[in-house]
Parts: sequence; structure tokens; C-alpha cells
Amino acid sequence: MKNIIIGMACTLVIGIFIATWYFENSPMETKLGQDKRNENQNTQLSEPSPPTTLQPIYEDESIGYSLQNDQLQITYNKGKDWTTVPVEKGKLFAGEYNGNEEELIDKSYILSENRAAFLHSDGGSMKLIYTLDQGKTWENTVVNDQYPSIRFRKVEFLNESFGYVIISGDRTMSSEWTTVYLTNDGGKQWKETNHSDVTRLIYNGGFVDENTGFLSFGILNPVEPDLYLTQDGGNSWSKATIMIPEQYHEIFVMAEAPFQEEDHLAVYINQGPNGDYEGGKVKGKFVSNDNGETWEFLMEVSPNETDK
Repeated sequence: MKNIIIGMACTLVIGIFIATWYFENSPMETKLGQDKRNENQNTQLSEPSPPTTLQPIYEDESIGYSLQNDQLQITYNKGKDWTTVPVEKGKLFAGEYNGNEEELIDKSYILSENRAAFLHSDGGSMKLIYTLDQGKTWENTVVNDQYPSIRFRKVEFLNESFGYVIISGDRTMSSEWTTVYLTNDGGKQWKETNHSDVTRLIYNGGFVDENTGFLSFGILNPVEPDLYLTQDGGNSWSKATIMIPEQYHEIFVMAEAPFQEEDHLAVYINQGPNGDYEGGKVKGKFVSNDNGETWEFLMEVSPNETDK
């Protein structure tokens, strides 16, 4: 038995010696080929995945934006080329906002052929970053140095020079503070207008020219529209008179932003969050012939007629 074990051990040692000699004397190409295959495998494992193709959210047929990869980017040619907006994504949603952050906040930006502009909060100050050359250069201007937690925000320009920003914040239950800012130099400098002294939650607002502007209040269980106007560039505000026909009382309750239409002003008044008249989507169209002081009912309009 002892001789058998010794014989097996000798055979094992001889086998190891022969295998080692064979490997050391094998052609170099074989070992290099194996090393190359190993290197290729490691390279394949470590190569990053190709970048995700951005899917634009279009403003028109060719202009759009993307918030993918945690950054705001814009395109002017259907996504072929992209320009990164130099602002942190989180600053675009700072304040009282509970959306999914997959799309920009409605009304908080402008994206057109001649101007791209984005409201954002930076350390408590409200700023507007904008470009007039499709992203080649950017300006970042201060609208307000210090403003409480933002809820509503809206920016719009009526021409190359005149624009407005409406923001609200410091909300407590059903009250908040709403402020309007105007610019006459394309957004470089902003001036705060006088306050309307209304503390209801703002729904919408806007200017139709450099002097005439509106603020629409009441988003919690509204029973009638609450529309205020200025005809002196925000120096003073007064409540507009809206003559609701009896059959539409407590149906048309929230005024949208008025707009110029031919030789008069027009406004759509919707049914609010709880409306159920004709499915809740039909709106009333009202017109004013005295620059927004009084409004008269014109007709019902379906949703596809109210794209303004």
C-alpha cells in the first residue's frame, strides 16, 4: 500500500513538471492572443453605455427643451443639436412646487426663436437667465433680491424691450403676497410695481401693453371671477366689473389672462377646479370696450378654441 501511494505522488510531481515546461516553451503568439482576448473582454465590460438620446418637449415644430440627465438643455433644430442652459435644474423648481420636475413649470419660461428665458430661484432671490442668440451668450439678471418661498411664477415679453414677471409667495393657508415686476430694457433691469393689496391666491395675470395689466385671484373653491387691473403700469390697481349672466352664476368663476383682440380686449373665464357644466371644460368668452374696466359675456367656447 505504501508503495502505491509513493508511486502516485511521483506521477503527480512529474505531471506538474511537464505541464510547466510545456507552458514556458509554448509559442509566444498563443499567450499574447490569450492576453489580448482578456484585455478585450475587460474593455467591453468597462466601456460606458452610449449617451441616451434626448427626447425634446417641443414648443413648436423645431424648438424644444429637455430636462433629462438632471440638466436643462434646449434645441432649435428638432434635437439634432443641443445647448445647455447654465442653471441648476433644482433652481428652476425651488419654492412651493410639487410637480414631477420632468417638465418646466408652466408660464415660468419663454422659448422662442428670438428669446429663451427661464425664471429660477437662487439663494432666495428670484432671477431670470436669458439668451437672445439661441444660447451663444447668456445674461442672468436679478428680478428681486430676496423673496419668500415662491408659489406662482410667470414671465412674458410683449416686445424686445417690455416684459413682466408675476410671482407670489409666503403662502399661509389661502393667503399669499403677489408682486409684479416690469422691465423696459429687455430684462436687464426690473422695477417692482405697487401692490394690489389683494392676498387671495393668484391664478393668472398678464399685461396687454406697457400700461394695461391684470391679476386674477381665487383658486380655492371660487364662486365668481376676481379680476384686478392697472391702466398706469402698476401704479394703481382696481377691481374690474364682470357681468356674469344669471344662467352662468357660479359656473364661470376663474378669469384667465386677458388679451387684445381686434379693437377690444377679451378674456376666457373657466369653471375652476370643480366645474361640471358641459363636462367642466367649456369656458365663457367676455369682451371689454373700456380697456378692461367692465366685461360683458359674448359666448360659450369649447376647449379647442381657447389656445391663447
